[in-house]
Amino acid sequence: MTKIAFIHPDLGIGGAERLVVDAAVGLQSNGHEVTVFTSHCDKSHCFEEVSSGVLKVKVLGDFLPISVMGKLHILCAILRQFYLVICLIWTGQINQFDYFIVDQLSFCVPFLSLFSRKDTKVLFYCHFPDLLLSKQTSFIKSLYRKPFDAIEEWTTGTSDNIVVNSSFTRSIFHQTFTSLSSIEPGIIYPCVDTEAPQEDNSDAEKELLDFMKGRKFVLSINRFERLKNIGLAIKAFADALNSFKENEKPLLIVAGGYDPRVRENVEYLQELERLCEQLKLVHYTFRGKLVLMPGKTQVLFMPSVKTSIKNAALKKAELLLYTPTFEHFGIVPVESMLNKTPVLAINRGGPLESIVNYDGSNLNEATGYNRLNEVKEWSDVLTAHILELDSQSKETMGNNGLDRVHKLFSREKMTEAFEHELKACKLRTRSKGLIYQVCELWKLWVLSLSLLVIAIVYY
Repeated sequence: MTKIAFIHPDLGIGGAERLVVDAAVGLQSNGHEVTVFTSHCDKSHCFEEVSSGVLKVKVLGDFLPISVMGKLHILCAILRQFYLVICLIWTGQINQFDYFIVDQLSFCVPFLSLFSRKDTKVLFYCHFPDLLLSKQTSFIKSLYRKPFDAIEEWTTGTSDNIVVNSSFTRSIFHQTFTSLSSIEPGIIYPCVDTEAPQEDNSDAEKELLDFMKGRKFVLSINRFERLKNIGLAIKAFADALNSFKENEKPLLIVAGGYDPRVRENVEYLQELERLCEQLKLVHYTFRGKLVLMPGKTQVLFMPSVKTSIKNAALKKAELLLYTPTFEHFGIVPVESMLNKTPVLAINRGGPLESIVNYDGSNLNEATGYNRLNEVKEWSDVLTAHILELDSQSKETMGNNGLDRVHKLFSREKMTEAFEHELKACKLRTRSKGLIYQVCELWKLWVLSLSLLVIAIVYY
């Protein structure tokens, strides 16, 4: 039996976490023994496969801080992962696995390569280069990031195999990691559970529909982070409302991942609430069970929405508004298409690969809309889709989306791709001689010392 370990920083409820859970479940169902190692996992804030025990999850190093006075996030993340891998080395667990699949943070890759068995292979899944996700707000911040960026590029290159989540990410990988130009990463699209729509979710659907009292609604699902550009959905919705009769105006639901430990989540939700007030939109924020919505509510915020309610909303929405401007893939549009709900997204990045844009003449294959990051364009699509597109056309678009998901984004397809890329790891050999180990560790410790000094100066 092949033993596979996943290493992931924080097993919450984001898109990266969903991919890890789906990949682990898929490989486990293929007969592999799978363990997920993470620095944090809250059983009340994770996916059902984790909370129910379907997956074996081990948490190591959760006592370590995730930041210092709201700063040094990347340094703390590296220290937490370093502690995790040291635990694996110290306890001997590192020698129990045939493969390690690492994602998001590549710092541990050379340690896994050097201290595991010689036949153990390491696959790194690159969601997106972290150095592009960090805002360079000052010269000091830029200087602070330099060693981290160097470590990310170098440690990524020490993997036995590298995969990315889309063709778009692969192009960015080549542009960003110039020293790895000889590497051609494989592509493994994230997946969705294609069996989910067949599962009984009638209680949640009834709860949502009773709560909505017959009102149509459009939906935005994202983590409450500024990069997700949720303000675009609110502004476009506010503009589109002018085209609707008073008794036919839809509602906007803004739902998604929210962690009160994360300062940006808290601040961004407050910013979006203030934006609603500036646009004179009546808003309400719900946490927990849907009880009673004030009758004049126009924007409904649902932070940390339950999976059952999220799935019900995806199924019953008129349109999903997917607003990130630099999304490397984006699993939510695929979830929406799985539920036969068309998607409106930015015409850049991953959504160009997942969504087939409706141009007025391709209804037989369209699954939604790709538009510029402009309020007016989005407002026009909102109005046209809800008021002008007939029900038969909407149904056709929804069925197209479902067909596309089964063809490209099922768990079976993703598991098949992982199996293929894990086998490709075996084609790459690496030396584990003493000279190699000394040289590689020397590089790592020089870079680590540099980042520690700069981090102290930055702090």
